[in-house]
Amino acid sequence: MSNEIRNIFNKIAPVYDELNDRMSFGQHRVWKEMAVKWSQAKPGNTCIDLCCGSGDLSLRMARRVGKTGKVYGVDFSCELLEVAQARAQNIYPEPNITWIEADVLDLPFEDNYFDAATMGYGLRNVIDIPRCLQELHRVLKPGARAAILDFHRPSHDLMRKFQQWYLNNLVVPTATQMGMKNEYAYISPSLDRFPLGHEQIAIAQQVGFTDTTHYPIANGMMGVLVIKK
Repeated sequence: MSNEIRNIFNKIAPVYDELNDRMSFGQHRVWKEMAVKWSQAKPGNTCIDLCCGSGDLSLRMARRVGKTGKVYGVDFSCELLEVAQARAQNIYPEPNITWIEADVLDLPFEDNYFDAATMGYGLRNVIDIPRCLQELHRVLKPGARAAILDFHRPSHDLMRKFQQWYLNNLVVPTATQMGMKNEYAYISPSLDRFPLGHEQIAIAQQVGFTDTTHYPIANGMMGVLVIKK
């Protein structure tokens, strides 16, 4: 990821969770639970949460794998990792999560290491999506699954117009109230660049994933890419 994007996420770290709640009307929690379920993480598994942010998906994965399992939360924003670690300590006296500051394009793990993976709102922000998926493929065990949740541009024209109205009239004003207008202005152009569901499937297949499905949710404004090595 670029230094510009890293700086954005470092700056928004203190208000990241509140903005997610406001932007999704709290629905992001439901979508994250869906992603964890689709990852098929099981008790005792070793899992990775890429672009873990403030730790929502990592914490959900930790509950799913239990005390015998292990979760690695990876992010390039040291400020967000600090928020994630503080949240985890409030929930788990001895959390089974290790927080690692790293680039998802160059993961510091061995091949065939993880039983399952999640990624929330991160794929859209990497500078090289094929490289990111290739690294994910490398560190997953054969047969392991990953579930990747993100915002999308809807294919339906009416929903695209609604999404743009929503961004212009709700998201940016909310971010502006918190002094984060410029930081959240990147969302709309990032959606324009982001591959559609069928394009994500094609990229995943090109890097070696054998079983790939894309589930559109929220009328196509969100989606979960589920891939199996």
